[in-house]
Amino acid sequence: MSLAGKKIVLAVTGSIAAYKTPHFVRLLVKAGAEVRVLVTDAAAQFVSPLSLATVSKHPVLANVSDGATWNNHVELGLWADVMIIAPCSANTLGKLANGLCDNLVCAVYLSARCPVFIAPAMDEDMWLHASVQSNIRKIQRFGNHIIPVAHGELASGLVGDGRMAEPEDMVKHLAALFGTERPLKGIQALVTAGPTYERLDPVRFIGNFSSGKMGIAIAEALAAKGAQVTLVLGPSHEHTDMAGIKTVKVESAHDMYDACIAAFVNVQIAVLAAAVADYRPQVREAQKIKKNEKEFTLALTKTDDILASLGKIKKAGQTLVGFALETNDELAHAQEKLVKKNADMIVLNSLNDAGAGFGVDTNKITLLRQEGKPIALPLQSKKDAAIAIVNHILELQHAEKIS
Repeated sequence: MSLAGKKIVLAVTGSIAAYKTPHFVRLLVKAGAEVRVLVTDAAAQFVSPLSLATVSKHPVLANVSDGATWNNHVELGLWADVMIIAPCSANTLGKLANGLCDNLVCAVYLSARCPVFIAPAMDEDMWLHASVQSNIRKIQRFGNHIIPVAHGELASGLVGDGRMAEPEDMVKHLAALFGTERPLKGIQALVTAGPTYERLDPVRFIGNFSSGKMGIAIAEALAAKGAQVTLVLGPSHEHTDMAGIKTVKVESAHDMYDACIAAFVNVQIAVLAAAVADYRPQVREAQKIKKNEKEFTLALTKTDDILASLGKIKKAGQTLVGFALETNDELAHAQEKLVKKNADMIVLNSLNDAGAGFGVDTNKITLLRQEGKPIALPLQSKKDAAIAIVNHILELQHAEKIS
């Protein structure tokens, strides 16, 4: 993996994960990058500046001034092709999010005109704290790239989210920035996610338990490969601020249908991961329905079938992916959906599989394509499942180009 000639500023802050940074620097240098390392005072308690200077082949900078010379933070910010803050502690994250500047790392960050990557590292309770998550969303809105934390054993002895990504994975993120792993650059994509709500009256609706996590993970995986993504998101507490994703919020199946029809003409990839209602009330009452009768009959009518509608207007060069959530005869129902709705791939979920379905962070999927046998994938995080789906979409696109 080549980063030949790229100029990288690595900022190391106070986290036990700093012990990984000499290996990270060695990988960057091996990939051809020129690396300049900055450390905070706290970072120097976890990793030796001498070790970092040795592997980077440049002095490690810790202060704006050492008393005799001035380390020009503006010059460093202009020199770099990319800046990465790894590990980024909760303390430094808060400073970055709020424009505070009391050390060289913050000064270079505020002066940088290049892309900035941030690799958080902290204990799970800290990582999940509302203030930390608010700061993550804030710096994403500024255009920074967040390298996702990993799940595993933490310094506290607990097991959970908050580990800094492994050095090899961080190198991949940087390589993707420079186009070596952005095969979807210039491609437009459409993704649907979340549930739809079909209103009965001003206070009640028909809905489902979809969180939108799977669809958002797919949108982020597509954007990470370089695609410009339109995410049509139903009512959900989940969201993404990732660069390259435009979110269109909708409520009902009809709203989602209109948004998809409008977007589909301009996209090369469409992944319909939303759990769209199959039926809506025939009549939406203007006032709250009162509990007067012992029995209440609700008349329903079919909603527009988004996947089938897009399958009818799909053109050569467009890849259409649908989802099937089943509870019985799963493969047969998914295969029927694949053919009947003219999709290129169906992602099958079964509610009979533990750890799959609504509201959880894992999924167990089977991929069905027009040719070949179903591909069953193991239980994995929804982010990893999304990456697998996108990799199979890339295979489909490649097959389309050479056919």
